[in-house]
Amino acid sequence: MNSTIGIIALYAVIIAAFYFIAIRPNKKREREHAALMSSVSVGDSILTTSGFYGVVIDIPSDDVIIVEFGSNKNCRIPMQKSAIVEVEKEGEE
Repeated sequence: MNSTIGIIALYAVIIAAFYFIAIRPNKKREREHAALMSSVSVGDSILTTSGFYGVVIDIPSDDVIIVEFGSNKNCRIPMQKSAIVEVEKEGEE
């Protein structure tokens, strides 16, 4: 009987450790990324997952933005908001 309780307690400790090491930090990172994506507005400078810097020109829908890359004013590319890694608000340095 005592060995059964010990095994159950050991499994509970392993599951709790796995939760605090793997699941909880990942959920925190997802919340931070969702907050970052919702804070994007027209005129913000962004960094994409592929390493390109650009400026947000338009936000036609909740999950798509149009970004202008480089000094060429005709290089406007639609992309998913989920590809944003970093946002620098307009006017900040």
